[in-house]
Amino acid sequence: MQDVPALSDAHAAFGAAVRRHRKALELSQDALADETMLHRNYIGGVERGEYNLTLSSILTLARGVRVPAADLVAAAERASIGAGEDGVL
Repeated sequence: MQDVPALSDAHAAFGAAVRRHRKALELSQDALADETMLHRNYIGGVERGEYNLTLSSILTLARGVRVPAADLVAAAERASIGAGEDGVL
């Protein structure tokens, strides 16, 4: 299976923030999927920066990893600014 590249540095940074917070809570992707009602494969894709998330998904994931959504978006924003991206998340 071929790896799908991250959509952007911002998407990769958002996913890395989700992964970091998930691991800090010692949650597996399966456990986070159960808690958020999102599919395990979707969570893996988010963590790899493969998806352009909806606001609903951002809020759901933030609740799942117990951080404000703004913290996850800020990680993406910092990466976007650092990479000179002008796109929307």
